[in-house]
Parts: sequence; structure tokens; C-alpha cells
Amino acid sequence: MSDVPLILEPEQLAPLLEHEEIRVVDLSSPQNYLAGHIPGALGLPFQALMAGTPPAAGKLPSVERLTEVFRALGLTPETHIVACDDEGGGWAGRLLWTLEVIGHKKYSYLNGGMHAWKNAGLPLSTENVTVPPSDIEIQISDDAPMLDADQIQQRLNQGDLQIWDARSPSEYSGERVLAMKGGHIPGAINCDWTQLMDPQRDLRIRTDAKEFLAALGIDGEKEIATHCQSHHRSAFTWLVGKSLGLPIVAYPGSWSEWGNLPDTPVEN
Repeated sequence: MSDVPLILEPEQLAPLLEHEEIRVVDLSSPQNYLAGHIPGALGLPFQALMAGTPPAAGKLPSVERLTEVFRALGLTPETHIVACDDEGGGWAGRLLWTLEVIGHKKYSYLNGGMHAWKNAGLPLSTENVTVPPSDIEIQISDDAPMLDADQIQQRLNQGDLQIWDARSPSEYSGERVLAMKGGHIPGAINCDWTQLMDPQRDLRIRTDAKEFLAALGIDGEKEIATHCQSHHRSAFTWLVGKSLGLPIVAYPGSWSEWGNLPDTPVEN
């Protein structure tokens, strides 16, 4: 299934559901998943992808935990994961980013998620889906697309990193404070994750995303590190950046870490 595009339209996914290498993983709320999902799709609670330890709950879980999660999904080196959700791509993006972190490159995003699938009039199922677990061995890739707080501080001093803050303007400015400190990482460019969704097209990625970001100064001249509060919203912005060919990584500690560390610089 090497020819499956990263950004997949509902009409492209429908005929692929018969292929055994294709595994659809739905990160919608449990209620929405049970009410109707893509036939054969596995439900995955987003909490499985987060360490969950305060204050930076959005950090990567342990390798042991990730191994449990991906074995339960039946992941093998041949599996092509298609991720979807019901909220515009944050949790789906988090799954795909995690796959990239463990070096699994066979994945796609259902553009517009379940909103787009339902509005295309495609089939839904309420059947409980289970798959045989796999015995895959998980490890963190040497080129995993993530930086920690120390690396970001160092790269900011070197001047070779651009920060994309995917939070709301009020969080960015420090008006809304969700940590010990409010504001943003010095020099960060604010582009709220929802700005990349097209509400007129079932929350698909906006077609002019590259031009829109370039107008803000997010143009790929430097490597980009994206973050939010817990690397949920920024998982979607990471996915958008990757789909556009931008050199992008994530800062999973995000503001819940940066804003709670005593020695991190802040602007507001």
C-alpha cells in the first residue's frame, strides 16, 4: 500500500477498506464511535497516546505503554494506518505523529475525519471491532520529530529554529494563563490550529494552507517546532506542516511544561 497518499479523501478510502494492510483507527469520542464508525475501524481513546503525568501530561508515554497500544491495534511493519477523529484532526494527528516517532511511516489522515465521511454519505457501522494483537517491538526512532525544552532553548540561542504556537491568541498573549507563567516562547509565531481547517468543507485542511502560513512567516526557511498546551492541537499543525513538505517537528512538553519551568524565557 505504498501508493496511499498522506492526506486521504473519504472517496479514496472507501475502496481501500477491503485491503487487509489498511487499518482505520478512529479517535472520536467513545459515544460518537459507538454511534457509527467506518466499517472495520478500531476505536482508540486519545489518552492512550499521552503520558498523562502532570504538569506536562502531553508528553510521550513510555515505550512499554506504546508497545501495549500498538500491539492492541494489531500493528505490523506492513500495516497502513488511516487515522480519523471527530474534531478536525488533533487526535488523529497525535496518532500519526506517534507513528512517525516510532519510525512507522505507513500512515494517512482522513481529510475532514468523520464529518467528511458522514457528509459523503459513506457507510457506517455500529459493530464492535477487534483484531488479533501483534507482537511488534516498539522503539523511539533516532530521527523522531520532537524536541525537548533544553533543545529548544539551545536552538533559540543558535537562531536556527522557528516556533509555531498553535494555541489561541489569548493563550499566546498571556491573557489566558494555563500554567505558572503566561505568554509565549520568545519569537514564536501564533497560528491557532483551527485556522488551518476549512469549516465550509467539513473541517478539511484548507486548500491554501501553504500560502496562508507563508504570509505569517511560517515558510520552512528554518526548521519549525510546533506546540500548544499538551501537543494535541499541535499534533494537527505538525501533520499540516508535514503534508506541505515543511521541515517540522513537535515540542510535546508544550506550554504545560515550558510555562511551568522556572528558567524558561517568556514573552507576552
